[in-house]
Amino acid sequence: MGGTGRTLVSLSLSSNLFSFSLLSPSMRRPLYKLAIPTTRVFLGFKPISCSSSSTTAIEADQALQPMRHSILLEKLRLRHLKDSAKSPQTRSPPLSMGGKEGEAGSMKSQKKPKMVSSFEELGLSEEVMTAVREIGISVPTEIQCIGVPAVLEGRSVVLGSHTGSGKTLAYMLPLVQLLRRDEALSGVLMKPRRPRAVVLCPTRELSEQVFRVAKSISHHARFRSTMVSGGGRLRPQEDSLNIPIDMVVGTPGRVLQHIEEGNMVYGEIKYLVLDEADTMFDRGFGPDIRKFLAPLKNHASKSDDQGFQTVLVTATMTKAVQKLIDEEFQGIAHLRTSTLHKKIASARHDFIKLSGSENKLEALLQVLEPSLAKGNKVMVFCNTLNSSRAVDHFLGENQIFTVNYHGEVPAEQRVENLKKFKTEDGDCPTLVCTDLAARGLDLDVDHVIMFDFPLNSIDYLHRTGRTARMGAKGKVTSLVAKKDLLLATRIEEAIRKNESLEALTADNLRRDVARAKISEQKAKNANLVKVSKQKNKTKVESMKSSSKAASTQTSGRKTLGGKSGKVSPPTKSKKTVKILKPSKSSSAGGGSKRVLSGVMKHADSKRSSSVKSSTSKLSVVGFRGRSSSSIKN
Repeated sequence: MGGTGRTLVSLSLSSNLFSFSLLSPSMRRPLYKLAIPTTRVFLGFKPISCSSSSTTAIEADQALQPMRHSILLEKLRLRHLKDSAKSPQTRSPPLSMGGKEGEAGSMKSQKKPKMVSSFEELGLSEEVMTAVREIGISVPTEIQCIGVPAVLEGRSVVLGSHTGSGKTLAYMLPLVQLLRRDEALSGVLMKPRRPRAVVLCPTRELSEQVFRVAKSISHHARFRSTMVSGGGRLRPQEDSLNIPIDMVVGTPGRVLQHIEEGNMVYGEIKYLVLDEADTMFDRGFGPDIRKFLAPLKNHASKSDDQGFQTVLVTATMTKAVQKLIDEEFQGIAHLRTSTLHKKIASARHDFIKLSGSENKLEALLQVLEPSLAKGNKVMVFCNTLNSSRAVDHFLGENQIFTVNYHGEVPAEQRVENLKKFKTEDGDCPTLVCTDLAARGLDLDVDHVIMFDFPLNSIDYLHRTGRTARMGAKGKVTSLVAKKDLLLATRIEEAIRKNESLEALTADNLRRDVARAKISEQKAKNANLVKVSKQKNKTKVESMKSSSKAASTQTSGRKTLGGKSGKVSPPTKSKKTVKILKPSKSSSAGGGSKRVLSGVMKHADSKRSSSVKSSTSKLSVVGFRGRSSSSIKN
């Protein structure tokens, strides 16, 4: 009674919760069994009405509902205590986690970049944001969402995206912020001839564009930049380098020239940008770039030097150029957008196939006139200087005013021609050019016409990049001759399927077609050899079967001759041999020629008569008692 009384006292003192832990294990099991209802209810079906035998179980179940509720509450309380005990140990790992997991996370972030709706989310400072607002853009593009955070983190990267996607701002905005941050942290001041950032561009025109962007940002971010490029006078550039500067924008050859003449010093360079890096390495700038990089790498190899950050910008990237970049800049990260090597979504692509009988210049005029009637600006691309001159002369004869842009036009004249083309007056709305104008030019072009189809897909992408920039509408029309049909068909098919145009060249396609023809011919030859072998095999088999039939027939004849005791006709020739023997002996005994000839004539007559008789009496005439061995002898 004492133990029972203590149990009842503990039960009465418990508040609202039934402490299931006070019960002994032997007492728990029957209570647990009673808590299970005796009738099973399946989802989707109505329960069958309970009989009188199961009413007692239902009543017991209803009586135990408060007990089950208290048990559930107790379990939830214990689970909450366990979770609270584990929470300090299950902290999320830090963002700067090293090792393979950290690398995998960074690769994943590169594949799926986080798109944001404003530049503030990219981590830009207020003074840089003021410049962005003045430029008039609010939503960053895909390459800007990828590039701005990566450059701000101090990483050396390759930014790859299609032309007109805003790559210049993708590196210029964070670069200006890094310059301002260095000033705030270490008190760095501007120094004459000692820039802290260098931007190298392949052409003077691209250098001017980048310089204009830098100047527009510098009004608010307070830094000083200058431009040195080929085609301009040296003295004004020397004067601009002799004042305190932060950034130099220019072409590789002219920058090296100023360094050799002492107008520019390496010592303070911390940031290096190669704009249009694929063009740099493709068009022979590789030696100049390596020459410029050598002193920087020597400085970076010293223990007390912090090194330099490299940013490469490109609209296309072939495998050969990528290999060169990986060898020259070891460990550099490649950041690409989903639109690299693909068509621009806002551009329309038309392919006009010429059979050969049409006049190509007349076809150009038919495509060009409707576009000019709408007030559009048009670029006409040619592959060679002679083709460019022919197009320019033909359009001039048809009262269409044009400006030229190719290698034989002086640099200053090219700049003037671009200004005429950009003006809103409409005096020269047509620019006839070569691939020199296909890269780096930021122009508002409505229509791109390819009078000569390019030799590879990379040049096609660069040409089409002159229109439909930053989401604007554009049109691309290609005049396709018979020799260009193969490459144009493949490019048109890739554009229709929205596939990558990487590594499509006319030579590769011709080589593939030639290999396909060779393999097809080899297959045909193999089939012919197989058929001929099969025919020869059947012939051999038929000959074997015929020879077997003949052998069986001759053996049958031999057995027939053996039974009759007669020998086959070759014994007749034995008779002629007997006739010839006296002639040989007579000639050997010294008889005259007359006797010999008479004997020979006699032998010939005898031989002919014996052959006739043997043919007529082949199966009948024979000599008895002669064996086959005697015939052979």
